[in-house]
Formats: sequence, C-alpha cells, structure tokens
Amino acid sequence: MPAFRSSMTVLLLSFAMLFSALAPALAQDGPPSATVESDRSATGGATTLEDILRRQEGLKVDNAFRRQNTGAGDDAPPVSDQLGTLGGASDPDLWRGVRFNDADISTQIRGPAAEVLIQDRGMWWLQFREGPLLTYGGWLLVGTIVLLALFYLLRGRIRIDGEKTGRTIERFKTVERFGHWLLAGSFILLGLTGLVSLMGRKFLIPAFGHEPYSAIATWSKWIHNNVAWAFIIGLVMVFVMWVVHNLPDRTDVKWLAQAGGLFGNGHPPAKKFNAGQKLIFWSTIVLGGSIAVSGVSLLFPFEFPLFAKTFGWLNASGLPELAGLGTLPETLSPQEEMQFAQLWHAIVSFVLMAIILAHIYIGSIGMEGAFDAMGSGDVEEQWAREHHSLWVDEVKSREAAAPGRTTPAE
Repeated sequence: MPAFRSSMTVLLLSFAMLFSALAPALAQDGPPSATVESDRSATGGATTLEDILRRQEGLKVDNAFRRQNTGAGDDAPPVSDQLGTLGGASDPDLWRGVRFNDADISTQIRGPAAEVLIQDRGMWWLQFREGPLLTYGGWLLVGTIVLLALFYLLRGRIRIDGEKTGRTIERFKTVERFGHWLLAGSFILLGLTGLVSLMGRKFLIPAFGHEPYSAIATWSKWIHNNVAWAFIIGLVMVFVMWVVHNLPDRTDVKWLAQAGGLFGNGHPPAKKFNAGQKLIFWSTIVLGGSIAVSGVSLLFPFEFPLFAKTFGWLNASGLPELAGLGTLPETLSPQEEMQFAQLWHAIVSFVLMAIILAHIYIGSIGMEGAFDAMGSGDVEEQWAREHHSLWVDEVKSREAAAPGRTTPAE
C-alpha cells in the first residue's frame, strides 16, 4: 500500500520534527531521579553555579530544593511582627510558591487550572513558536510556491495531447463536488486565519499597526474556531465517498514509475484516481484528521487532553529513548497540553498546506481540463482517456449495460 505508507511516513516525520525540536525542553525539567544532585552546602541550599550552567545547556536540573519554604502549608515560617504584612514569608518565598503552584491562591474563576498564575514551562513553547516554527514553516510554504513556479516555467501547462472530441463524461456528482469544496474552502479559510494568528504579531502589526491587527485577529479567531466544524464535516464526507476509489493497486506502481507521464511515452493507465491523487487523498485524510483532533483538543483542552496519554504510550514503546529523548513527561498541566497541541496543530498544518498548494496548482493552471472535474463535474472525453483510461473503460461498460443512458455532451 504505497500511498498509505507515504502518508504515514509524512506523519511520522512530523512527529520526529516535533520531538527533535522539543528535546531540550522535554529534558530540562525531567524527574528528579534522572538529574545530578548538586552540593549546595556552600550556598546554604540555594541555587548553585552548576545549576545555572546546567539549565543554560538545556540539561536536567533538580528543582525539588526550590519547592521548600514556599510560604505555604506546613512549611510556612512562623509569623513575626518584624516582617510586616508578609508575616513569616518573604517575597522570594511567595513567588517561588506561585511558580511551582504551591501557593495558597484563591480566584473568582472556578475552573481547571484557574489558580495557576505562572506557567513555569511556558517559555520554551513561546521561543519555539516564534523561532523554528515560524522560520521553517514559512520557508516551507515559500519554497513550495517557488518550486511550483519553476516547474511551470520549465514544463509549462500540461495540455490535452489528442484532438478534443466535444463529448463530456460526468466525473463527479453534485454531492461529491459539494464535499470537495466544503473541505477545500474551509481549509483555505483555516490556513489563512491560522497564519494571521501565528504570524500576525511579527508581520501584520509592523505593517498595519496594533488596532487594525486587533480587529483582524479577533475576526480570524472567530472564523477559525467556527469554520473548523465545516472542515471536519467535509473531511468525513470526502473519506466516505472516495476511500474505496483510493485503495492502492498495481496500476499505481506503473503510474509512479512514469511520474504520471512526465517520464516515458504517453500517459500511464489509471482508474478514477491515479497514484498522485491517492497520495493527496491519504495525506489529506491522515494529516487533516490529525489537525482536526488537535484542533478539538485546543477548543476543549480540559475535556480532551492528548499528549500525556500519547507520551505514556510512546514511553512504553521505548521509541523516545531510542531517539535520545529519554522519558517523556506523562503528567502535564492543562497549559502544557495546550502548548503541545498548538505546536503539533501548526506543524502538521504547514505540511498539509504545502501538499495542498501542489494540488491547487495541478487542478488549476497546471493541467488543461483538470478544473472542469470539480467545476462543472463534466470533463472532456479525450482528457479523461489520457489521464484515467481505465476509469473511462469502466464508465463505457456501464453505459453499454444500460442502453437507456446517454453521455452528457456540450
């Protein structure tokens, strides 16, 4: 099943990209048993130079000693008049308790993690989001557009080789086109609004200012959260309607060997969907499904946490240790769950956007007659014979078996 394996390869590579990029962050605050204890007698139990150097290098640091005397619970020092309104607790004690979520906090908000005032591990997420994610994700999209432009300049538009017949064949029914455009339109909106949320502060604020960006970002968030449901519905429709036509078969091998006709003479035979379209289909289903799941997790982070259980499964498999990541954290706060989900959501989205850009190119300016399939639903018979000859034979056989049916013509 080459198409399915290719899609899974893309997904696994995306996992590898995420884990390799986040390896220092995952390793920094690991379990105390995995850290090297420092001699803190010279500092009276406080942070040592060795602790600071290890933290700067991204190594594991035992922070258990910093949780002592946070000013809360049984460890709180006795109240003394000389220390004023703070009683027996000093400012460092209180802020240390806030950092490690040990302080006695009361809020008017009643919900999960509402008392977390400082999310200790938030900086690695912010730095990765504003650094590697924007850089590599942006260059992936720009590079894809440049490669497609070069391909167009070198190869030109793929024309219909034979003489046009003037006869058409119905390629996609109305419900199929509706499902396709529901999925395509929602994905384009989600991609644009997602880029606004991810890159707006870096590119749009300098260009338009804070107030215009605030209005753009507000509407982008509303569109992104609500159009997501249309994307999920479209994804389900496309899968149900076309999965049977996208199962790999032996014709895909020859199609891939000739790169769909770019190498060799003539066009390789193909059924309703050729191997290239099957790769697009499975990439959309696998990556789009992952985007949908992580998106729902972001919309409902307290109801659908993903990564703690995923990390537990990965630890049991032994894959993180083989990759040099050690043991992944299996206990995550709601904020950490959202940070991992957001990064995964964005990384997979960048990969799928690059794939869909190639799909849009072929379906529009890249190939003559291709847009008609999803435009009117009817394609030129000569185009169909050149690109999907086996499918045309199947259609003609069904028509021969039902004499009352006629082929739509222009």
